[in-house]
Amino acid sequence: MPVSLVLISDTHVPKRARDLPHALWAAIEAADLVVHAGDWVDVALLDQLEDRSRRLLAVYGNNDHGPLRERLPEVARAVIEGIRFAVVHETGDRKGREIRCAARFPDTDVLVFGHSHIPWDTTAPSGLRLLNPGSPTDRRRQPHGTYVTAVADDGRLRDVAFHAVPPRR
Repeated sequence: MPVSLVLISDTHVPKRARDLPHALWAAIEAADLVVHAGDWVDVALLDQLEDRSRRLLAVYGNNDHGPLRERLPEVARAVIEGIRFAVVHETGDRKGREIRCAARFPDTDVLVFGHSHIPWDTTAPSGLRLLNPGSPTDRRRQPHGTYVTAVADDGRLRDVAFHAVPPRR
């Protein structure tokens, strides 16, 4: 049975934004699984996501300390509809990322990562797909914030879409 996904990272709430955008909350509440690749900053957002999502797969990032590191792993793994997912915050420099991550995660089909705030969707020569949803709240050098929706279905990740977050008013 298809599983709808929302992929997010680098939310930095409340440091960069008071809350997640309304459209993202709507996507989270509609999804079967939310994947967060770290840099929450405040445990209150973790509590909210646990309450408002059906299922959460998440890790801590380099800006996460205390209760976030106590409650979340550095690397999370799950098999969803036959797809082997791994989630980690940092993957290092963009140069050589695909080869380096394929070596670090050999038994993984999809690696969700964050840290750079830069949307990323590539496939390593090994077949490992690397997805960085960017940041919905801190666009840095990007034209807008982003998050990703996708569907895991019978061993395939399909309908992968990067969503632009409108600027805050």
